[in-house]
Formats: sequence, structure tokens, C-alpha cells
Amino acid sequence: MTHDVLITGIGAICAIGRSPVEIFASAMTGCSGVRAAPHLAFGAAVPLVARAPFDAASVAMRTRSAPLDRVSALALEAARQALADAGASPAPSTDARLGVYWGTGAGGVESQEEGYRLIFGLDNFRVRPTTVVTVMSNAPAACVSIDAQAGGPCLTYSVACASSAIAIGEAMLAIRSGRIDRAIAGGSEAMLTRPVLAAWSALRALASADAVDPSTSCKPFAADRCGFVLGEGAAAVLLESADHATARGARGYAQLAGYGVASDAAHLADPSSEGQSRAMALALDDAALDPGDVGYINAHGTATSAGDRAETRSIKRVFGEHARSTAVSSTKAVHGHAMGAAGALEFVIALMALHHRAVPPTAHLRRPDPELDLDFVAHGGRHDVDLEAVMSNSFAFGGTNAVLAARRCPPALSRA
Repeated sequence: MTHDVLITGIGAICAIGRSPVEIFASAMTGCSGVRAAPHLAFGAAVPLVARAPFDAASVAMRTRSAPLDRVSALALEAARQALADAGASPAPSTDARLGVYWGTGAGGVESQEEGYRLIFGLDNFRVRPTTVVTVMSNAPAACVSIDAQAGGPCLTYSVACASSAIAIGEAMLAIRSGRIDRAIAGGSEAMLTRPVLAAWSALRALASADAVDPSTSCKPFAADRCGFVLGEGAAAVLLESADHATARGARGYAQLAGYGVASDAAHLADPSSEGQSRAMALALDDAALDPGDVGYINAHGTATSAGDRAETRSIKRVFGEHARSTAVSSTKAVHGHAMGAAGALEFVIALMALHHRAVPPTAHLRRPDPELDLDFVAHGGRHDVDLEAVMSNSFAFGGTNAVLAARRCPPALSRA
């Protein structure tokens, strides 16, 4: 027996807002959170970043006193929002039927670099006793589990840019199979540090500053695209079996209906449209959706030359005659690339699009690339759109591709 999976709560924080409502409003208007960061300059380079308006020091776990890296504090904020939005308080005691499935590409970068600074910069070997537990990649998931008293599986996925999309997909599979009733699923990332930015710059993946307006420097699918802007943030969804949600009177934003994951098995950094296409086709098949059923795709859309070309080819291959009539946008233009958190953040934006029947634009797309000829929603957000299903793409370095598909809930189960 399989169980339908509803999304009953959402939470998110990133450079363009402290909640899904704020984030979606900013995305719809193309309001950018990208800024120059002189304090993170390396050599003569002043990087661009998309930093979340968030005070990590103000966050603490409810039941334990422990230090938190920024990546874990962001995770707690998003998870708490999702639980509150769903009307689901933290369990009074350990709930073995509630799991945590979380994604992060790098874990506690700030804590790790503080340790290195002490040892290599100051020759001080008295690092914090809590360094290990704040740095480890599973710290965000563990903190969410402790905070919510989630006693089911507590799993971390570290698959570069696909991390949190995979976390959500795997949580869906666990609920479908009946192993658990509910899951807090999502991801967080906080790697806006000088060494990280220098490393990405060395790879020539980061956007150069627009001469007129640096906030418009990330230009997915445009002829003058030149790379992404590194961002940060967190996003979470509360997933529930339809039976569990119905029993407690909860309603869903959507049904999480499809999940596809496939490896390029080809190259660490050069994307393959074959692998991307397989993941998209698997998600459609899993959701029992035809390409014409999907009205909006939140694209991976990193604004890199090779990446945007490969994704355009992938959509054409899978969607065929429907490719040019399907709205496609990349919201990374305004919130930056949140790496391991990107899949969850962009899926939440896609859910908001479905819920509000509105499609956010690909901001800053003023010079179309004739080679990229899909409907990239280049001239502002669209309202009153007939949306029945949406898709979110996450394509990672290493070649792992993860795709999530959601459809409207039956009226009796819908929040709409």
C-alpha cells in the first residue's frame, strides 16, 4: 500500500525575505538580494553575495543549550516556520513517526574556518570544544530533530546543489512506503566566507558585477550571462501522509507527487542534458503527469553558459511540443545560488507559484540568447495563471540531477 504525500507547511529564509510570503513577493517583482561584499574581498576582488537578513546568534534550541553554526540556526528557523505554518507544534515527547530529512553541501563552514583561523593564523590550538559538533554535516538535521522531538529517521544528504531536493524526495518515499507518517524535509547552507568565495572565483563560476547595477549581475538564460552569485539560506516543508493530515484536520499546499534522480555519470563539473532529461522524465512518470500538465518549471538556471544551454536542451527533450508553451524561470537571479539549500528553496517558490496561480520572472533577462528559446518569463511576473502542476530542477556538480513535481491537492484536502 502506498500513501499520498501532502505538503502541509512551508518555511524559508534567504536574501530576499524572512518567510515564504516575503520571498515569493520579492521573486514576483524581481527584487534582488544581491549586493557587493567589500568585507569579504580577496586580493583586489570584491565579491557579490546574496546574504540572508538573519541573526544566527538569536536562535537557540528549545530543549538543549548548545552552540549553533549559522547553517544550523538557519535550519531551525525554516523548520520552525514549516511546523507553525502546518499547525503542528513540536511533539511533547519523542515522536518515532516523525523524521528529519535534510540537505547541505558543506555543513558548518563558519565554525570550521574559525578553527582553522585559530590554528593556522594565530598558532592557537585551543579551539572550541564544540567545534566537531558544529562543523559536522549532519548538525543541522540533528538540531532540527532535537528541537522538534522527531524520533524517526534523521538523515543528511550532501550532494552539492541537489542536496535538499534529494532530501525532500527521499522523505516522500519514506512516507509513501508507510515507514513514517510525517517528515520535516529541506536544507540549509551558509558558506559566505572569503575562502569559499575565492575557491568559486578560481573555478570561474561567479558572476562579475554589472557595471550599472551590481544587484542585477546574475542573469540566467540571458545572452550576457556570466555566472551565479553565491547565496545562503534555508527552506523546509512539512510532509504528511494524506491519512495523517486528514486525521488532524490539516490541509495541503499541494501533493508532492513526483521525484526523479539520475546521475550524468560523465563529468564532475560539465552538465549533461542526458542525465538531466532522465531525472525530469522519471519525476513526470512518478507523478503520473504528462508534460502538458506542468505549467511552470523553476529551473536550476545558474546563469552559466554551459549550464543554461544544457537545461534548455533537457526541457526540450522531455517536454517536446509543450516545451515552448511551458513557463520556465530561474529565481537564482534574485536570491543567489544557495547551494545545498537551493533545491528546497526553489521548490518552496514553485509551491507558492502553484498556490497563488502566479509565476515569478527570470529577472534581469534583457538580452535574450537566441540559442535559448523557451518561455523564460522575461518581462515580469504573471498572475492568474492556470497552474495544475509545477516542477523544480536541481542539477549538481558531480552530475547528480534531482527533480521534484507537485500537483494541486484534491479540493477536500487543499488549503486554497
